[in-house]
Amino acid sequence: MNVVVCLKQVPGTTQVKIDPETNTLIREGIENIINPFDTYAIEEGVRLRERFGGKVTVISMGPPQTEAALKEAVSLGVDEGILLSDPAFAGADTWATSRTLSMALRKLEPYDLVICGRQTLDGDTGQVGPQLAEMLCLPFVAYVSQIEEIADGEMRARRMVEDGYEIMGSPLPAVITVVKEINTPRLPSLRGIARSKSASIAVWGVKELNIDPGKVGMAGSFTRVIRIFSPQQDRRGEIFQGDLESQVDCLVGRLKDDGLV
Repeated sequence: MNVVVCLKQVPGTTQVKIDPETNTLIREGIENIINPFDTYAIEEGVRLRERFGGKVTVISMGPPQTEAALKEAVSLGVDEGILLSDPAFAGADTWATSRTLSMALRKLEPYDLVICGRQTLDGDTGQVGPQLAEMLCLPFVAYVSQIEEIADGEMRARRMVEDGYEIMGSPLPAVITVVKEINTPRLPSLRGIARSKSASIAVWGVKELNIDPGKVGMAGSFTRVIRIFSPQQDRRGEIFQGDLESQVDCLVGRLKDDGLV
């Protein structure tokens, strides 16, 4: 069984700073990590290979330093990593990102299952998984918390919903997004760490994917970030004097004046 896992490298903190001129993250001095939800996707891919054989390939789109995340994935048990890196890919929104990933997946065919984390820590949109499925014309199951069975080209999975779960059946190949309830990610083994140090990460750009540069990156994006900023916090405090009853009357009066009651 051949599994492809999509991962993203994200800042390892929520305390990020924004460049006011470019509206992009200031990444200098910030440790980058594998997107936490993607670690569950990696673990599930490795578990499926252990059950059914085959191989696990992990792909990511990003700058050259993303190679570190792919090598970390190798240390966790995946067989090979592919980095999609090209200046033309820069500035991509989720649509352009999904398009680039879909072209890489077409180059990797055949495969049985594509696994993504439910969302990323930075963008937090949860859009890439379903967009990939649409672009590849494949079945899609979101919020998968358990893969119950795979047999005869079919998959049965449990997906989380607001008031419980649903059991979904799907033909393969398919695309799924997973939640953290699906497994507990393993730590890298000494053997895995040693293998990752010598792992060769393939790098694919516009040429390798045979893709029009005008349809990827910022040029191929349908959305633009006009402005990114941290919300201003305006906190004011006031202490009411007098006994408890008069303080309550003052508070209620102030709330009425402000139209809050």
